[in-house]
Amino acid sequence: MHDYLEYVQSLLNAVREAEGIAPRATAPAPRQDTGGNEGTVLMLSPHPDDEMIVGALPLRLMRQRGMRVVNLSLTLGSKRERQLERFEELKAACAHIGFEAGTFGERGLEGINPEASETDPVRWKRSVDAVAAQIKLLRPEAVFYPHALDANRTHMGVHLLVTEALASAGLPCTCFQTEFWAPMSNPNVAVESTARDVAALVAALALHRGEVARNPYHLRLPMWMMDNVRRGAELVGGQGGTAPRFAFATLYRRSLWNGSRMEHPDVDGLFMNAEITPEL
Repeated sequence: MHDYLEYVQSLLNAVREAEGIAPRATAPAPRQDTGGNEGTVLMLSPHPDDEMIVGALPLRLMRQRGMRVVNLSLTLGSKRERQLERFEELKAACAHIGFEAGTFGERGLEGINPEASETDPVRWKRSVDAVAAQIKLLRPEAVFYPHALDANRTHMGVHLLVTEALASAGLPCTCFQTEFWAPMSNPNVAVESTARDVAALVAALALHRGEVARNPYHLRLPMWMMDNVRRGAELVGGQGGTAPRFAFATLYRRSLWNGSRMEHPDVDGLFMNAEITPEL
C-alpha cells in the first residue's frame, strides 16, 4: 500500500465484497467452563439487533468468564407485520453467538417512549412490573440498557423504563449504559474486541435478515467500533490522552446500583484489553 487513496479504496472494496457474503447460522460457541456459577448478564434491548451492536462486553463476559447472557428485547419494533418474524430472527442471531433470547408476551411491549409514563400510566406500570419481574427472576450480576439520550425514542423510553424497573426490583447489580443512535458524553469504560469477536457479532447481526436487507449496517459495525477507539481515547482516557492500541472498541457508562440508588464510581476511565479477563 503506497498512499491514502489506496487505503481508502481498499476499505470501500472490502465493504462491497462483503455485501456478497450470505448470512448463515452455525452452532454457537460454548461458554467457558469455569467450574462454578459465574452469574448472569441481562441485556434489556429496545429492539432485536441492538444486542449485537452493543454486545462486545457481554460476549467477552460469556467467552472469558463463562457467564450466562440473557437478552430480552423489550419491543419487536413498530411494524406489526414484522414483529413475529423479527423475533425469529432474534432467536437465530442469539443462538448463533451463544446468548439466550426472549421478549415480553408474543409481540413485546408496546408504547415505550419518553412520554408513556404520563400518557398511558396503566400500560407503563404493567411494563415496569414485567421488566422488574424478570430482574427478580434472573438476579443478574450486570444489566445493559441504553443511555438516557440515545436519540431513538424507544431507546430513550427503555432507559426510563429500566430505571424504574431497577428501583422496583430492589436488587443490587452493576449497570452498563450503552450507546447506538447517539454517543454518550460521559462513557467511562472502553472495551476492546478481537477481530474474532467482531466477526462473531457481525455474523450474528447479519441474521437479522429483514433489517440488514434494507440497510446493511452489519457491514459498518467494525468501522463504528474503530471510531469508538478514537472517541474513547479522550472521553474515557481524558482529553489529550494517548489512544489505546485497540483496533476495535465499544464504549459504556458503568455504574453500581445498590438496590435503591445509583452509585457512580469515582475512578478514572477504564480500558479493558482483550487479553485480560473482564471484571464487573
